[in-house]
Amino acid sequence: MTESIDNKIMNDDELLRYNRQIMLPQIDIDGQQKLMDAKVLIVGIGGLGSPASLYLASAGVGHLTLVDDDVVELSNLQRQIIHHDENIGDEKVWSAKHNLLKHNPLTNITTIGKRLDSASLQQQVIQADIVLDATDNFESRYLINHACVTNNTPLVSGAAIRFEGQVCVFTNRKNDPCYNCLYPNTGDIFEETCSENGILSPVVGVIGCMQAIECIKLICGIGEPLAGRLLVFDGLAAEWRTVRFKKDNACPICNGAT
Repeated sequence: MTESIDNKIMNDDELLRYNRQIMLPQIDIDGQQKLMDAKVLIVGIGGLGSPASLYLASAGVGHLTLVDDDVVELSNLQRQIIHHDENIGDEKVWSAKHNLLKHNPLTNITTIGKRLDSASLQQQVIQADIVLDATDNFESRYLINHACVTNNTPLVSGAAIRFEGQVCVFTNRKNDPCYNCLYPNTGDIFEETCSENGILSPVVGVIGCMQAIECIKLICGIGEPLAGRLLVFDGLAAEWRTVRFKKDNACPICNGAT
């Protein structure tokens, strides 16, 4: 038995593998095919990129491009669940690809084990349907945002530290805000890091999973994306809150100024 969508064939193994998602009326066969045809660029394969990539691959996203210039260290294993003890010293992108294929060998995975400059990042964003920002520094986030705005590519952004995390979607449609609207690049933003302040391991799991959900929603065209809404998680209080924000009409990024 096979199902055909626009002359594309989903075989019996695929139908069985993704059966629980296909049962959802919002996804169905058509949505699953969209996932299998999608290309997602994930920048950062650490605490956030680990759960996000695992669930995107398991959900059937057809092509993942993984970008990270780091290697696996012992201190990563507390939260970066895609890596294991035997991967210590390996490139994170290689370790991630190896372990993702154990979850879903049907996923095509491209690895880039170096930091991308602006031009190289632009080339990768052009090829992606959606970009998932799982980095841990503002410099990278601003570069990714600029590339996504330039190419009108949706961006799913996440961050986490201590017991807290946040996730947001930037559709890069005409009237929607970009990352720079939310966090203007003034050059004087105080940046906190997990290595200096700590992080509870499940917090990055919660945020990474939310990034995967938002990514799947965008691919399938279902639900309401977190555009113009910053979803903030407080693990100690077990609370979520939503911060609404609008497009900054003076933004030098999404309003075309240089």
